[in-house]
Amino acid sequence: MFAGLITFAPRCKNCGLDFAAFNVGDGAASFIILIVGAIVVGLAMWLELSVGPPWYVHVVLWGPLTLLLSLALMRVTKAALLALEFANEARQGRL
Repeated sequence: MFAGLITFAPRCKNCGLDFAAFNVGDGAASFIILIVGAIVVGLAMWLELSVGPPWYVHVVLWGPLTLLLSLALMRVTKAALLALEFANEARQGRL
């Protein structure tokens, strides 16, 4: 389904489905911002209120965690949105 880390291949190598007919766009990124943001902010608040570490502990913990969670969820979210478009027969408007 994917040609790169988060880019779709032109077609499905098993069934030949044209992925170019679907437009996932920035929908996946929007969902991930909300999900990862809630997780990271919740954990950062919990850590600050329960332990009160120095500021650099937050930088070391939450920066990499945000990046890893975002990249891990991006493929799953993009694939899910493409599957939903396929299941609901959503296509780009054509003149």
